[in-house]
Amino acid sequence: MLKQNLDKVFSEIQAGNNLGESVYLVGATKMVDVDVINKAIEYGLKMVGENKVQEFRDKHLSIVGAEQHFIGHLQTNKVKYLVGAVSLIHSVDSVKLGAEIDKVAKKKNVIQDVLIEVNIGGELSKSGFSLGDAYSNVLNIAKEFSSVRVVGLMAMLPPSDDKEYLAGLCKKMRDLFDELKKAGLPFKYLSMGMSNDYLIAIKNGSNMIRLGRTIFGQRIKEDKKEN
Repeated sequence: MLKQNLDKVFSEIQAGNNLGESVYLVGATKMVDVDVINKAIEYGLKMVGENKVQEFRDKHLSIVGAEQHFIGHLQTNKVKYLVGAVSLIHSVDSVKLGAEIDKVAKKKNVIQDVLIEVNIGGELSKSGFSLGDAYSNVLNIAKEFSSVRVVGLMAMLPPSDDKEYLAGLCKKMRDLFDELKKAGLPFKYLSMGMSNDYLIAIKNGSNMIRLGRTIFGQRIKEDKKEN
């Protein structure tokens, strides 16, 4: 089933998003065994992302042939385990976290690529900058922290059956992405879309999706809020 699942997604994203951009697929590997992850990489998966720092540390050295990302909520005291070890941190949700990543990156003499998280649905249960505050904060993080390279934005869409509502949120995220790119930031990724809503996301400007269940199947004790 793994190969069939991947082939289906590859087929769905082959044409790119609605703007003709390539769509990057990140396999969300929470609670997925390393052997299964490496098999998915053999089948063509080029990027994988963990939600938990400890799980990343446990698997990191055993995963071969794919970019490794961190896609979960990140606490400042765990930044040291990720900087320089992951290609991309998706979930920078505060200036404080940006500052800590910058501090650790300077110590390690690396430049860490990050995405800034925007709470596009205004949900109390989710972290990230509000849509109204995001523009100035993204520019501030990009300007102030020389060892952090802001290469795009990340968002989690709220649970909803209203496709028009979700499409509208995606378009707002894309507008913000384009505005910041015009401001001179080296933007590449708009990471938006998970198993329940990725088709809506790529039809409305997303160029990176994070899929767990769609690729790997239902995970044991899976948190419904996860990928």
